[in-house]
Amino acid sequence: MHIRTCCYFLLLILEAGLFLVFLAPVFLHIFNIGNLFGMAVSVCCFLATLFHQPLFRLLQTLWQGIGGKILLSVLALLLAAGIGFAGFCSVRMAQYYQNPPKTPCTVVVLGCKVRGTIPSLMLQRRLEAASAYLQANPEVLCIVSGGKGAGEDISEAQAMQTYLLAKGIPAERILLEDRSTDTQENLQFSKAILNEKGLPNRITIITDGFHQYRAHRMAEEMGLESWSVSGKTRRILIPTYWVREWMALLEQFLGLS
Repeated sequence: MHIRTCCYFLLLILEAGLFLVFLAPVFLHIFNIGNLFGMAVSVCCFLATLFHQPLFRLLQTLWQGIGGKILLSVLALLLAAGIGFAGFCSVRMAQYYQNPPKTPCTVVVLGCKVRGTIPSLMLQRRLEAASAYLQANPEVLCIVSGGKGAGEDISEAQAMQTYLLAKGIPAERILLEDRSTDTQENLQFSKAILNEKGLPNRITIITDGFHQYRAHRMAEEMGLESWSVSGKTRRILIPTYWVREWMALLEQFLGLS
């Protein structure tokens, strides 16, 4: 088989595989802008490869007119800007994935979905990381942060407290913040607890690795000195949440969140 034909079919297989990577979380009841965007891009790439010859002829035709040149140039610039932004965010997200403090400080565990009264798997992974850190640093206090959302019988903070108590963390080391509804409020209300208890504005944020960079940007804006300890995210979910985080960071950079 000709090498070009091999490359052609290999590219189609890779694009179909990428689509399946973003589709898989749907079967775990996870559907958000991350896998929606990932699937859409995968389909566009697949179709562009499948119909590359008529697509190339269309681009040639458009390029012949001034209006087409402007349109294609704008699209190319937008594509380059998008790829550049995604690359920048990915590098920064990777840098903040794990960055524990040299001197232990107050832990803030960011909330996540609770199913009834049981922490979701993602939240359990965060709590496993929190439990290990707290056991290794017995002088450190912990703020569990998260209110009660739809489909939750108790607040995320209460579910986290119950989990950590079962892991042997003493109740006096666990401070509840049970009003927040998003990351901004997680950190804002946790800072209020730090001030109320006379604790330093130094925190170790425990969340999923893909979420750390955005959380640290928020913490910095609030005057908090912060470090990272991340829970282990299921590998099948990382691409979806990684892409979703690009969208959230774009909103943050534009001042929309």
